[in-house]
Amino acid sequence: MSDDFRAGFACLVGRPNAGKSTLTNALVGQKVAITSSKPQTTRHAIRGIATSEAGQLILVDTPGLHKPRTLLGQRLNQLVRETLLEVDVIGFCLPADQRIGPGDAFIAAELKELRRGRKRPMVAIATKTDTVDKQRLAEHLIAVDQLGEWDDIVPCSATKGDQVDIVAEVLMGFLPKSPALYPDGQLTDEPEAVMIAELVREAALEGVRDELPHSLAVVVEEMIPREDRPEDNPLLDVRVNVYVERSSQKAIIIGRGGSRLREVGTTARKGIEALLGQRVYLDLHVKVAKDWQRDPNQLSKMGF
Repeated sequence: MSDDFRAGFACLVGRPNAGKSTLTNALVGQKVAITSSKPQTTRHAIRGIATSEAGQLILVDTPGLHKPRTLLGQRLNQLVRETLLEVDVIGFCLPADQRIGPGDAFIAAELKELRRGRKRPMVAIATKTDTVDKQRLAEHLIAVDQLGEWDDIVPCSATKGDQVDIVAEVLMGFLPKSPALYPDGQLTDEPEAVMIAELVREAALEGVRDELPHSLAVVVEEMIPREDRPEDNPLLDVRVNVYVERSSQKAIIIGRGGSRLREVGTTARKGIEALLGQRVYLDLHVKVAKDWQRDPNQLSKMGF
């Protein structure tokens, strides 16, 4: 390890669906954060760890900062603010395929306030550059520049891999000189149960109506190795509860004759088996927890 080796924490912020999770996965080189076309997919600050010869960048992917409408929304915003106070550099993701709007201005104001408390480097990252032409990208970069004071501005496309290495280099340049904080080869410090819940949630969100993302919570109830299995062919029993707020939402998740739930189970199981490197029997149950986003007791039970 060279004397110039750097290691530290970077936080990606941005309004919902700004490409934070996709960028985290691209920087790490493997899926550690769930992605979805639905806003507000991320519920936990997932750490992805990108280690190179130059340093170790530990990425904290947060829920999108937004004006909250529920107790859950307030708690998610608080989680973001607490995270921002603890990192070495902040990356503000602004998607090139969307005009800068009130949500971006809201976050920019929060970041400006944060600078007053303790100066920390802030990098504006123009995401999704593959979705626009050069003219539109140039306009977007000018608008980004005018939105706040940035230590650097980097355009990139996480899905195409364009300039992802530059994003990593720029963020790493702001980290303190330090030995590696995690062992080489480790990609995340998220517990397996959290990642399993996220994979189920991602599968359940695929192709559903806009009303559902906020109302969906997933809790892994138990993970037990199946008894009397041969050592070379183990099987893990995973029991998972999917919570929604209304019976109509339960019907959407289950689908006609249970067809939708079977699809969710198949998709999630493949992701879980890839994550754990072993066969899994996934037992999914959909339950109604009325208005759980507004109920402090239910929020605590679900880990918020």
